[in-house]
Amino acid sequence: MSTENPVIELKGLTRRYGKLEAVHGLNLTVQPGRCYGFFGRNGAGKTTTIKCLLNLLQPNSGTVNVFGLNPQKHEVEVKSRLTYVPDTVAFYPWMTVAQTLEFLASFRSHWNRELEQDLVNRFQLDHTQKSSDLSKGQKTQLALIGAVCPEPDLLVLDEPTSGLDPIVRREFIQTVIGAYHAGDPEHRTVFVSTHLISEFEGLIDEFTIINGGREILTLPTEAARERFQKVRVRFAEPPVGLELPGALSVRQAGREVEVLANGNTRALLDQLKTMRVEDLVCDSLTLEEIFVASDKLAKAST
Repeated sequence: MSTENPVIELKGLTRRYGKLEAVHGLNLTVQPGRCYGFFGRNGAGKTTTIKCLLNLLQPNSGTVNVFGLNPQKHEVEVKSRLTYVPDTVAFYPWMTVAQTLEFLASFRSHWNRELEQDLVNRFQLDHTQKSSDLSKGQKTQLALIGAVCPEPDLLVLDEPTSGLDPIVRREFIQTVIGAYHAGDPEHRTVFVSTHLISEFEGLIDEFTIINGGREILTLPTEAARERFQKVRVRFAEPPVGLELPGALSVRQAGREVEVLANGNTRALLDQLKTMRVEDLVCDSLTLEEIFVASDKLAKAST
């Protein structure tokens, strides 16, 4: 996979609202064919970043390139190759589901009608129902259909499944997004901002975590799982004054201790094995656990 032409490249991106700095000096690179996770708490700067790369907001400083192009200067060329689903969607209220999809398709040079019909049936949407009568979840489903059917080079999703019930949400993530990406895995790229990290666990190839508009951690998923480990230990007797220098966190409940390692699992295991240990299990953290642990990284960097 080439690293010469990133799909998204942000360098030193800064965006302020008055005196509030929503994004500060953010660097981010997304290569073609990746399913890229963009994680952070509410207010961390995720949506502001996305709006900058879509030219819905202009940065105060730094550069934004999408497909190697400046989206301010080449807006039509950039937007013709991507689709975007925001966290809150809206449609013309007088249009039916069928009319809305026809309207969206009219702006695209390519539209997969077979996929459209399959998704409308799968989500059990009524072609004749007006969008004003749709529930929040149904509007989200309609927006997601409209985003996937053009089969774009880049799919940008900002909390895309927040209005869906758990069953539909999981089906959409695993089946629809997974199938979209698998349709041309070397070229189709997904950039997803979400707080439902566990449900994207099997799809995310690489991710960035931001806090307060600043990058805290960027890693390929497999490298993250190797770096962040959870060690569960049961001691013969409750340890007193347990000290494990270098541990990201240590939680004790009687004889049971849980230790989080940040790239130093071997050193921590060597320390623990010198103690009276009855049982010891080591596992990789999930993406959601890594996100929670990144809070400690954020505090350590301030």
